[in-house]
Amino acid sequence: MFTKRHLDNGIPVVMEQLKNFRSVILGVWVKVGSRNEIPEKSGISHFLEHMFFKGTKKRTPTDISIDIDSLGGDLNAFTSRESTAFYVKVLDEYIDKGIELLSDIFLHSTFAEEELEKEKGVIKEEIKLVEDTPDDYIHDLFSKTVWGDVGLGQPVLGRRDTIKAITRDDLINHVRKYYGTTDTVVACAGNFEPDRVVNLLNHHLGGLRRGSEPEMFSPPAFKSEIAVYPKDLSETHICFGVEGLPYASEQRYILAILNSIVGSSVSSRLFQEIREKKGYAYSIYSFASSYKDAGLWAVYAGTGRKRAVTVTELIVKEMKGLYETVSDVELRRAKDQLKGNLVLGLESTSSRMQSIARQEMYYGRYFSQKEIMKEIESVTLRQVKDLSCRLINQGRMSLTVFGRVKGEDFKGLF
Repeated sequence: MFTKRHLDNGIPVVMEQLKNFRSVILGVWVKVGSRNEIPEKSGISHFLEHMFFKGTKKRTPTDISIDIDSLGGDLNAFTSRESTAFYVKVLDEYIDKGIELLSDIFLHSTFAEEELEKEKGVIKEEIKLVEDTPDDYIHDLFSKTVWGDVGLGQPVLGRRDTIKAITRDDLINHVRKYYGTTDTVVACAGNFEPDRVVNLLNHHLGGLRRGSEPEMFSPPAFKSEIAVYPKDLSETHICFGVEGLPYASEQRYILAILNSIVGSSVSSRLFQEIREKKGYAYSIYSFASSYKDAGLWAVYAGTGRKRAVTVTELIVKEMKGLYETVSDVELRRAKDQLKGNLVLGLESTSSRMQSIARQEMYYGRYFSQKEIMKEIESVTLRQVKDLSCRLINQGRMSLTVFGRVKGEDFKGLF
């Protein structure tokens, strides 16, 4: 059962009560991510996420670790391009202790200088790890190709030079600017009593009275270009994509079906054609990334150097031919796959908490599972064809290649 309340300070609290579960997860979401950062402070949102766990006015970093382990729970956080989330997951009987612990790190972290310097080293190692994982790093390179060096094009982790330059004052100013009541959402899912959760949150988070002013962005321009990053790798990594849809687009379910048909499942066109039939790639998939005012629909492939151009040509050909070739059979299969994934994905409290939080942030309302199923089922073949034509044939395509290749090999592909 879904309910929505507001704390005394105005923060919205969205809750989904699941009485058959023994756990409960509560997340505090802030509407700030890497796109909000100026280039000189790239990575500060993620850095700050780390620093919240490095000691409060009454807890040392070790105390925080001991307290969450003593509950048998999970206390963690993550940063994306448009949000930062902090969450605690515990047995339902420990919800009061979980909320107190999460509130303590969220409101009373001290950002000690000695911890700041140590964490810079940790994050630099995290950046190195991504750079040494080409199938991850290609996505940062692709975002830079598509969106440029600012906003959505910036890596969530930041860069070594920007991390090195971040100061304690920078962190405090970031909190003052964004971590206020206007930019915060609380989401809770699992076995709990809504009144009790709201009372606990009012007690622990109600003291937050700082305002914040959500930033207004101009929609970023999608760049149509080819970027090749030569590196001596055993495999060549490819990202090819077109402009997609914003998060709250009315056509989001149509795109989800298109994505399923093209490459998000083992029965999809690209997986069957390029991996199963031809054996040209071990990993190939399509994905849709949506943001408040922009989107991306793309394909990733990892292949050998000699087949990189051929695989790219096959991807472009498959996507360009969708309008003429997509069938009712594929539409039916994609709908069934999406509905199955939806049901399976909502069998955990964590996924439900994330779902209702994002619904609140991007739509300001709740969509039930039944309502989403109905929307998926209502998509027609004509809508799928028309959207594929609009996205693929509008002329804005972008390609990023990472590996032992030459830029001239990919000229004229689209």
